[in-house]
Amino acid sequence: MKVLVLGIGNVMFSDEGVGVHLCRLVEQKYAFSSDEHTLTFIDGGTLAERLIPIIAEYDYLIVLDCVDARDGEIGDVYFFDFENVPNSITWQGSVHEVEMLQTLSMMDLVGDRPPTKVVGIIPEVVDITTLQMTPAVLKGSEIMEKTLLKHLSELGFSYRQVKEIDIQSVADTSCLEER
Repeated sequence: MKVLVLGIGNVMFSDEGVGVHLCRLVEQKYAFSSDEHTLTFIDGGTLAERLIPIIAEYDYLIVLDCVDARDGEIGDVYFFDFENVPNSITWQGSVHEVEMLQTLSMMDLVGDRPPTKVVGIIPEVVDITTLQMTPAVLKGSEIMEKTLLKHLSELGFSYRQVKEIDIQSVADTSCLEER
């Protein structure tokens, strides 16, 4: 099975970039292996529908992104199957969040969307140009990381830590590295 971990968000707007930063963090921090599966990490940024041909190449998708929820608080983490989105998730956050929902829905229409899980967090700041993430989202990103690692283990991947790095360090250099 070909598994894609897709980080979504705008790295220039604080917490808005947490999905991209987490994707890059996990790719750098851990080495993964599986006898049966392949694992790919992609920074999807805010590309939305332009990601369709890439996503369609995979058998399984894990999206890392910000989410909006009626009953949640800043920094709360949600893990759910895209087929069974919790009623509290409103998809009323940033423009890219709505576009990603539309992208996955468009893929459903033609039968191209692979089984999809979402690891999301409620952001605090998404409209100020800064690479600094807020304390609540930094703390919540640790839960997102553990949730992702646990799920990848359940899918049959083993992993080991190969680098000592934190998500804010990844965010601080996100605009300096080639993509």
